[in-house]
Amino acid sequence: MNPLRKGVPMSSNPLGGGFGSSLAFGERRGPVPKMAAPSAPVFQRSAAAPPPAPQSSLEELKRRKPKPGEASFFYFDPHFQFNAVKVLPGEYFVTSENMAIVTVLGSCIAACLWDRSLNVGGMNHFMLPDGDAGDVSGRYGSYAMELLINEMMKLGARRETMQAKIFGGGQVMANFTTMNVGERNTDFVTQYLNTERIPIVSEDVLDIYPRKVVYFPVTGKALVKRLAHAHPEELVAQERRGNAATVAKSNAGGSVDLF
Repeated sequence: MNPLRKGVPMSSNPLGGGFGSSLAFGERRGPVPKMAAPSAPVFQRSAAAPPPAPQSSLEELKRRKPKPGEASFFYFDPHFQFNAVKVLPGEYFVTSENMAIVTVLGSCIAACLWDRSLNVGGMNHFMLPDGDAGDVSGRYGSYAMELLINEMMKLGARRETMQAKIFGGGQVMANFTTMNVGERNTDFVTQYLNTERIPIVSEDVLDIYPRKVVYFPVTGKALVKRLAHAHPEELVAQERRGNAATVAKSNAGGSVDLF
């Protein structure tokens, strides 16, 4: 007698009726599926990458007409292989271009802002927390910080997506201890950013060192080099005159830290 007519189940067959299943009585077995030939893995294309940041030529940068207080000393930095702009005391610079923003600091402060959603960044360089009433100058932090934030917002940045890195505030001269200029500047910028709810993600402030700062506004990365105390009196004098180019040449040595 045929065992199938007594309801004896057939053995399971991984190729029929689904993986690991068996055929019921009277059910017809379908054709055995053919194994697909191995093929190259299919990679799903990711979302389109954001367009590269614009990059003007050095000649185009030099032809720009600066706004009041905007840095305008452009040059090519051979070390970083980037077009760069030097921010002197009382100046600022904001951009979405792929370039470097450079400054040299003693007791002054440089605040570097970056909008993480737009890749827009900027830097200022102020000398004192505030000046006389009605004195609107980038030399004073109260005006310099407001100017920097406003210029960032003109390029679409928002306070909610900004973050800050601060540098400077060094006590580069021993006889400046009674004035505490660097400490006052540092306290001011810290309190200002806390009030504006802009987080400070990195800082290199106070101490006794002059500093050179190189900031990349598209990525928000900053390099700071602590300069040797070759001529601290000259550094302070140059800051007062607003000639940071000479300061950079009169100091050498130190280490580079990446933030």
